[in-house]
Amino acid sequence: MQKILIVGSGDVARRILCQLPRACRVYALVRDAAAAALWRAAGAVPIQGDLDQPESLARLGGLADIVLHLAPPAAQGEQDSRSRHLLSCLSRAASLPRTLIYVSTTGVYGDCGGAWIDETRPRAAQNLRAKRRVDAENALRLWGRRNGVRVSILRAPGIYAKERLPRARLEQAMPALLAEEDVYSNHIHAEDLAAACVAALRRGRPGRAYNVVDDSHLKMADYFDRVAAALDLPAPPRLARPALQKVLTPLQLSFMRESRRIHNHRLKNELRLRLRYPTVDAALAEIVGLSPRREACSS
Repeated sequence: MQKILIVGSGDVARRILCQLPRACRVYALVRDAAAAALWRAAGAVPIQGDLDQPESLARLGGLADIVLHLAPPAAQGEQDSRSRHLLSCLSRAASLPRTLIYVSTTGVYGDCGGAWIDETRPRAAQNLRAKRRVDAENALRLWGRRNGVRVSILRAPGIYAKERLPRARLEQAMPALLAEEDVYSNHIHAEDLAAACVAALRRGRPGRAYNVVDDSHLKMADYFDRVAAALDLPAPPRLARPALQKVLTPLQLSFMRESRRIHNHRLKNELRLRLRYPTVDAALAEIVGLSPRREACSS
């Protein structure tokens, strides 16, 4: 029986659980008893621990053949201490996993000026959030090479689903950039990201990175406009960048400083993933009831 450890037990992880073969034995690292009960009810074996407390991770070593690492880094510094704690724990066991899949971010590419890019684009992270992801990628790849573990990296952009739309932002009428100043953003439905993780378990290559993005080529404000229309909310007002800097937080502004359009050829050709939601428009049509399909896992 294949044993899989999921680290980072959020929405995408629960969708992955729904897509795994029933013959698998799945363990999930959780922080508290409430989360443990939810995962146990879903058919997984919860393991309580905290990536910020390495002494709590002792049970993870040698537990699984496959590790799905979806946990984000901590919020400070340029290094991802959480990934390092996980690798240290795994390394102390008598047997190592055969495969480790890590979900990173397309933010590692930095600002590309709206250019089309693929996985051969050198990483040029420009904020601490993305630099921590670069650090995690480097540490995981090096560990994989040294230990003969197949490590594949999935780089995801903005993740959305019915429950993960910017409704609050739109209801608060938070402004977006003028069209002539706007940046390209990239998207992936949570269900397709989960499917990409499962595909990478089977077909991901050692040390290989994969952009997990859909076929949409939208500027950020255009995405907000589409969501607003689907939810029957007013479109956000458009402001010039100097005006936006007076009303948005530094974190919100940071997403408006980087523009890139990302190819997904490896995702389709190597992982052989057929996107269930190839565009944002396709997903929004389903959300508002114009399509009969429904998400497989909505919990």
